[in-house]
Amino acid sequence: MEKTYHFWITGCQMNYADARRVATELEKLGYRATPKLEEADVLVFQTCTVRQQSEDKAYNKIVNMKPLKKQRPDMTIAVMGCVVGVRGNKDLEHAFPFVDVFMEPSTDGQPLVSHLTQGDHQTFEKDFTAQRHAWQDGEIILPVHERGNLVSAPVSIVYGCSHACSFCIIPQKRGIERSRPVGEIASEVRSLVAQGVKEVVLLGQIVDRYGYDVADGPDLADLLRVINGIDGLKRIRFLTSHPNYMTDKILHAVADLPKVMPQIEIPIQAGDDDVLREMKRGYTVAEYRQLVQRVRDIVPHVAIHNDIIVGFPGETEAQFQKTHDLLADLEMDKIHLARYSPRPGTVSARRLDDDVPEEEKRRRFQAIEQLQAEISERKMRRWLGETLEVLVEEKHNGRWRSRTPQNKLVFFDDPRDLKGQLVQVRIEHTGAWSLSGTAVDKPQPVPQPASKSIPLSVI
Repeated sequence: MEKTYHFWITGCQMNYADARRVATELEKLGYRATPKLEEADVLVFQTCTVRQQSEDKAYNKIVNMKPLKKQRPDMTIAVMGCVVGVRGNKDLEHAFPFVDVFMEPSTDGQPLVSHLTQGDHQTFEKDFTAQRHAWQDGEIILPVHERGNLVSAPVSIVYGCSHACSFCIIPQKRGIERSRPVGEIASEVRSLVAQGVKEVVLLGQIVDRYGYDVADGPDLADLLRVINGIDGLKRIRFLTSHPNYMTDKILHAVADLPKVMPQIEIPIQAGDDDVLREMKRGYTVAEYRQLVQRVRDIVPHVAIHNDIIVGFPGETEAQFQKTHDLLADLEMDKIHLARYSPRPGTVSARRLDDDVPEEEKRRRFQAIEQLQAEISERKMRRWLGETLEVLVEEKHNGRWRSRTPQNKLVFFDDPRDLKGQLVQVRIEHTGAWSLSGTAVDKPQPVPQPASKSIPLSVI
């Protein structure tokens, strides 16, 4: 079903011009204008303060939208123009908590675009995480000759797993750990680079145990140094790590090697020691806290990703609250969240009753999801105004999709073919799941003939 927008506009001709710019951005997203305010998916109030009467009129109109927002919580309400002011207006945000977006005068509409696309970006990130998990399971690794059109490619470095968590079926399915020789891995990476790949993701069920099965053999840090030396390769990532095997040697390699990105995945799974013991994870919450601090001390500007399972057998409300409190305290960059479900053949399925009701699992899932959205939105604001180097992956909904060294999604418009290139982007808008901005060397647009006008409601 086609999504729609409606503008309520007061004030000078400049307000109409500003509204038209925002309407253009909505049209790019596939939204279409509707004359019916009450039916719109996006409702934008363009306000004026040149006279008190105009300001009062805008305030009253916005107040009257509260019942509609309550009736239709999925609709988006945005307020723009002089009532907001170029520096924002905290009093407005307090007075109208049901308004989703406030935009300053002469806005380009990107705060609204960012708000509307955050759900898509979150879904994309979840799909991307599922794809990476599939890579780890060996389900969709493509033959080398078929990977020539990828910007980022997975490379398995260790097969199987020799650390049997009670909830995991991988050791039975994939067998014990077998580390691939360094030369074999390097050869595959060189082949990928020759076909246009710019980034490799080194994979293992427990990637930081690479080399543990080879007496006096290389470890992950040694491998990273070899791969870092391959000409033409721009970026290196690795996942997923286990807290017990994340050594300072590995962390110093991440900090020292320019191609290794400052992104570390170290799942804790739960924030209670008794639950961790039942999971057979092999560490305590206190030890995990110490590791997180070491990671942050050694690797500047690092992004730490985490995995959490809610509703593990026997997990009480108090134990879950410890997980919630731990995450609130540590403020991770990203959490891969799952509700526990027994896997036939695992220790937990054989020995533990799946006794947390599904409804309660969903409640706990949503509580952490909401917490992480708040944390992520707050942490993403640190990048506002910064110029970041991004690796461009492909076009997404007409905009370039790219990633920072910390693996943050960045979207920007640019007429050039930038796929696979490193680009400097100035961040102008932030959201919980993505950033957006402008390439610092973006060409100036060539004037175009007047396009079809976009209808706007006139007050």
